[in-house]
Amino acid sequence: MTDLLIRGGTLVNAGGSQHADVAVVGGRVADIRADLGGLATGAREVIDATGLLVLPGTIDVHTHTRVATEAEPDRFFQDSLAAAFGGTTTFLAFNNPGTGDVSEAAGRSLLAGVREWRAATEADSAIDYSLSPVITGLMEDPVAELPAVVDGGMPTSKAFMVYDFGLPAATLFAAMRGLGTAGGMLEVHCEDPVLLEAGVAQELAAGRTGPDGHARSRPPFVEAAATHRALAFAGASAAPVYVVHLSSGAALDEVRRAKEAGIRAFAETCPHYLTLTEERYAGRLDDAASCVISPPLRSAADCDALWGGLADGSLDLVATDHVPDRLAVEKAGASRGVSFDKISNGAPGIETLLSLVYSEGVARGRISLERMVDLLATTPARLFGLSAKGAIEIGRDADLVLFDPNASRTLRASDLHHTSDYTPYEGLEVRGAVRSLFLRGQPVIRNGRFVGRRGFGQFVERVPPFR
Repeated sequence: MTDLLIRGGTLVNAGGSQHADVAVVGGRVADIRADLGGLATGAREVIDATGLLVLPGTIDVHTHTRVATEAEPDRFFQDSLAAAFGGTTTFLAFNNPGTGDVSEAAGRSLLAGVREWRAATEADSAIDYSLSPVITGLMEDPVAELPAVVDGGMPTSKAFMVYDFGLPAATLFAAMRGLGTAGGMLEVHCEDPVLLEAGVAQELAAGRTGPDGHARSRPPFVEAAATHRALAFAGASAAPVYVVHLSSGAALDEVRRAKEAGIRAFAETCPHYLTLTEERYAGRLDDAASCVISPPLRSAADCDALWGGLADGSLDLVATDHVPDRLAVEKAGASRGVSFDKISNGAPGIETLLSLVYSEGVARGRISLERMVDLLATTPARLFGLSAKGAIEIGRDADLVLFDPNASRTLRASDLHHTSDYTPYEGLEVRGAVRSLFLRGQPVIRNGRFVGRRGFGQFVERVPPFR
């Protein structure tokens, strides 16, 4: 018996679009044909998708979702719910140093941190999820633990080149090589620590302590120099590397050169770098503080360069770098005049990924609909080892989004479901809206309402993508 039959929609995969019906049995896609009307009588549920796009669920590989605490027991669940409202069926999180996601004791061991994070998130998500553990300079021997982490279904880990928990260069190189040998991939936050610290010191010494000083302290060459170094490490170690939240044309040029040289270099950008610019730092204090992220927002020319990189394949995907900061809590110091280097970094975005890429990319003619699916589903699944996801194909998980391309709306924080108290896209007019979302064939969002349940989402053990 067919569990779910979706009829009359336009099915979109990275390789092309077609008017087709989709049949789901046992949580997986069972059949795709132009007309499956013969199955309608015996199907448990039939949905008319006329006028809608049928998309594979978005996969957001870069989030800093917070685990539940006794004081805030719903944070992880609520952000997973927000992701579902935005069209995401699977997200990857990091266990963030210094945020309460990892205890001080577990922070000294990569494996202990993984065990602690998994216990804290068990049965708490509305959609499927996984973890990319963060390797820090505070750990005793993280490189030795990497093969066990990969074998445990987490073939990607993240490292920072900056901050007090950043990795020394030698450890970064060893981690990249170790993950590559195990079939995994290191994700790297690329900012040069020497240049960054010098830039921050210069701004503070000149008395430029506001949020606008944050952007001036981290010009594009700070990112480009670090990106060049990370890519050189990848070439020397014959390992893949993944550059997170690439923000500038200068850093993109480094990625292009590495790809041309045969280095297994991959890079993402984020919606805020595609839609917002450094002009935000010249506005009201709270508005400027809301966009204190690293790397900072760049120029309109950088924004255009990134869209070009998405179109020509130099950039591999788009992810949110979602940080559920709140103006009234994590960023509250900004209103009291604390200097920019003490304002919490990050901005929310887990619910607006699909809408922004469709509205600013597809609707404006910058990328095709099929390229959007590649960027948001197919390539994330391939690079991050989610072999059952990322496309609407027979045998894959029936992670499906019914998307109305003709809808229009204005983004308002009051309409969103994430745990932040703002959105950096407040007042932005967007095209397109998620109508319904199915995870493994089961409804999570139906006609704009949450009909799923907490804990339905499963922790996905991923396969090593380069083994």
